[in-house]
Amino acid sequence: MTMKKILVVDDEPDLRDMLRFALETEGFECLEAADIQKAYWLITDQDPDLVLLDWMLPGGSGIELLSRLKKEEATQALPVIMVTAKAREEDIIQGLDMGAHDYITKPFSLKELLARIRTIFRHAEDDDVNHQLRVGDLVLELDNRRVTLGSQVLMLGPTEFKLLQFFMLHPERAHARKQILQHIWGNNACVDARTVDVSIRRLRKTLQSAHPVYSELIQTVRGTGYRFSPRDLVAA
Repeated sequence: MTMKKILVVDDEPDLRDMLRFALETEGFECLEAADIQKAYWLITDQDPDLVLLDWMLPGGSGIELLSRLKKEEATQALPVIMVTAKAREEDIIQGLDMGAHDYITKPFSLKELLARIRTIFRHAEDDDVNHQLRVGDLVLELDNRRVTLGSQVLMLGPTEFKLLQFFMLHPERAHARKQILQHIWGNNACVDARTVDVSIRRLRKTLQSAHPVYSELIQTVRGTGYRFSPRDLVAA
């Protein structure tokens, strides 16, 4: 198996050293950059499998780099985990909206970060499944990771895509936040329940913009979590 290559983009040398040691101990190859210019050069030259990206960097922000990566066809699918001290809810939402696969705030647990990395790589290995899920006019295509509602293509981030896939595979059940965390972020990832709520709000908003009825498929179960219920759906 080819060694996975991870690029660490952070302007703190001590943190880069710590991450390099941890990643290499886990069997990953580690690249390093202290600013977005070198980071972009390494991405285009070395083709890493995943990027750990700080937000506040000299010469430009990590969000600027993330935006550029998601706009360019060659790097759209590159997994990016934001690793940053910016911990406000609006920061998390912005990072996920820009296309980050995950978002972790400093200070963080190395075990948690490594668990999230393994989860991303594990899901990537399952991407060759070639079939689709359908609820009314809502279609999720697993082979090309595309979601359509009628004739409209929905622009979902990686986390929202996985959430929708999970819900469509397990309809009419009340899922606790902890259960959703385990399925989407992995059993060992200590993700704040707030991140689950943020991601589900984002998914609902996208469905709402395409067809209001479909946003109602994801129901809040008070005291438990969420349920995906297409039982009463009447397709337009």
